Amino acid sequence: MSSRTSRPALVALFTAGYLAAYLLPTIVGRVAVSLHLSPTQAGLVGSALLLSSAAAGLTLAARVERIGARRAARAGLLLAAVGYGTAALAATTPLLVAGAMVGGFGSGTATAVAATGIAAQKDPHRASTLGLLTVSALACALYLTIPRISEGSCLPFAALAATALAVWPATRALADPATLDNCAAPAPKSPLPHARSGLILAVTLVCWSMAQNALWGVSSRIGTEQAGLSEVAVGSVFAVALGVGLLGVIGAGAVGVRMGRALPIGAGTAAIACCVLLSARADDLASFATGEIAWNTLYPVVLSYVLGLAASLDPRGRWAVLMGSASSLGTACGPLAGSLLAQATGFPVMGVVLAVALLLLAVPLTVVTLHTGGRPLFAGAARRHSGAPVGAIVPPSGVLEQPVVELFDIETTVETPAYTVFTAVGPDGVEPEPLAQDQPEMSSSSYASTSAM
Repeated sequence: MSSRTSRPALVALFTAGYLAAYLLPTIVGRVAVSLHLSPTQAGLVGSALLLSSAAAGLTLAARVERIGARRAARAGLLLAAVGYGTAALAATTPLLVAGAMVGGFGSGTATAVAATGIAAQKDPHRASTLGLLTVSALACALYLTIPRISEGSCLPFAALAATALAVWPATRALADPATLDNCAAPAPKSPLPHARSGLILAVTLVCWSMAQNALWGVSSRIGTEQAGLSEVAVGSVFAVALGVGLLGVIGAGAVGVRMGRALPIGAGTAAIACCVLLSARADDLASFATGEIAWNTLYPVVLSYVLGLAASLDPRGRWAVLMGSASSLGTACGPLAGSLLAQATGFPVMGVVLAVALLLLAVPLTVVTLHTGGRPLFAGAARRHSGAPVGAIVPPSGVLEQPVVELFDIETTVETPAYTVFTAVGPDGVEPEPLAQDQPEMSSSSYASTSAM
């Protein structure tokens, strides 16, 4: 199966796997209302869903190839449809939590298959960008639609189940990831490359995602309680924010890695910290919308570069799956952390804490990115990469480095033929033409060599 054939299926799976995290604010808010739970208890429901998704990724990180992409994807979509469908119809808290966890495990399975396949693509950054673009567009449409139809928790879970069923036909295009267009895949039992850098990146990504989703999990409450907005107005702000975020994702896909990954990840995280601070202090529609729109524009851009970096660490996709699980783990802890912080300190102080944490996390993210991915150099520049003995020329487009071929000096010896010349003077005193003896006939190749000398 070619990468061109499999990419739509991988993007569809990516969308089905990531949609639950994008709908987290409305899920947490509506569960609290429909089941009469406290904000902290509702946050625990969201955390249980995403923890189950992270557990699926950690379990399947190195097993997707062995199970088979199509089989794993279909099992994940079936679990998502059954679990979220059960949660949509649940009338009690235990049944809803159980259904959400089963659905979350299915979403994590779909994400693991998508991450493994995306890592095997020729351009993993573009594939992950397309996935983020699709899930953002779908979440945007749902945020515009759900508040106008019903007020319970049934509709968000039903939307997740329907998405899983809609993606099912796309699994026909899936095959074993080893058959994708990836000639550089290591042996099946090869160790994880970049182990130390990957581990640092995974731990940092857990904290990064937790800080992001601590705010995202309580954004609905900030809009309704602190800014005094209705649920319809808050949903409209989220829809506009995700819609504008599509422009950021499109821009990230167009730029690619021409600037490298360190600048978008490091500077983007610092900019997100400012957006978090603004959103947490919002007390009216203008400030709330500005913070949310700016944040949702930058977040998918930075995330696309982080996912692209994870995919580049291992062409078999193991680091991509582990990074996705790390992100889900941080996302799972986010709603609970945000609820506890907001309850203990209030929304503005919570924003300060999260902003400082993001600024600190930007440092290891940038360092690891520079160490593992580096920056593309301009044409004519050379650098050593991954311990290679010779540098490599990298054009401005940021394509893969081409090895430098060493040229060895070749000595060429041209022997000049010897001539024996006899000279005689005629009776008229005129010297005749010289007569050459033992003069070898010169071939065209010998003539060319002599001319070159």
